[in-house]
Amino acid sequence: MTTNELPDSGRLAGILTTAELARAGITRSHLRILTGRGALVPLGRGLYAKAHLVSRLNSAKAGPPALRLAAAVAAAGPGAVGSHQHAALIHGLPLLTRPRTDLVDVTRPPGTSTSHSARPGTRVHAATIPAGHRTVVSGIPVTTVARTVIDLARTTPVRDGVVTADSALHAKKTTKTELYAVIDACPRWPGIARARRVTDFSDGLAESPFESIARVAFHDAGLPPPQLQAEVGGDGRVIARVDFYWPAHATIAEADGAGKYQDPGVARRQLQRDAELRAAGFQVVHFNWQEFHISPDQVIQAITAAFAQAARLARISG
Repeated sequence: MTTNELPDSGRLAGILTTAELARAGITRSHLRILTGRGALVPLGRGLYAKAHLVSRLNSAKAGPPALRLAAAVAAAGPGAVGSHQHAALIHGLPLLTRPRTDLVDVTRPPGTSTSHSARPGTRVHAATIPAGHRTVVSGIPVTTVARTVIDLARTTPVRDGVVTADSALHAKKTTKTELYAVIDACPRWPGIARARRVTDFSDGLAESPFESIARVAFHDAGLPPPQLQAEVGGDGRVIARVDFYWPAHATIAEADGAGKYQDPGVARRQLQRDAELRAAGFQVVHFNWQEFHISPDQVIQAITAAFAQAARLARISG
């Protein structure tokens, strides 16, 4: 039997268990021949993948993490799905904290038992997985985007959860209605109250993880919630679309990405725009990732100082 004649497991990279190979008539001696020739690639105890499909996957963007997840799901037994950070990777959702390369998250229904449940490098979560919470991406059974967002919001720090929730909403990969539906289906789960807070706070107008982190920091510092991606100007003219805007304080804050000022033309236009905004009566505060990471308190202080300056100018003009 050639690899083209091997059964199709329906899994990513054609992952097959020894039981599936045996049912297809592959004896142990034939299995040794196929692996010796490199036609089948061993992925761990009792798991094999077709070599040409493994090569194709490893050259794709998802690459080895997707292959490891597919193998872990196959080993975890019937009903198992990839979940948490690794489901987020498969869905293309940004993560604030990089997942461990030596550990894969899998969720399976409570009471499921399989001889491969203790596969090294797999963290198995026992939880109910309603049909509406599971999907298949590139052949891998995984939790849906909404379930993935809520699982992460339950089990990670708030700002990590907000980064993923904001990004999922911004990319229109889920909706708040879908997020609340998952919460309502899991009312007693550990961390579900935190997940609800993350969902309440999440906003698809946030355009980057940096903006999401800033929003959490503003909230924690007691600043009023800003408008996101607001169009501001004066005399009936829009001057700019800005990241954060506090109308009551006539203050704008901009989260500057790493490459924002590398182009001199972009830098000149930004300076001109800021000058127009200030001439129209707005306070403008810029901060970059390094400043925010090293001294977030100074960024908050700069914004509150802008609030105070706007109030002083209002009193003088009034």
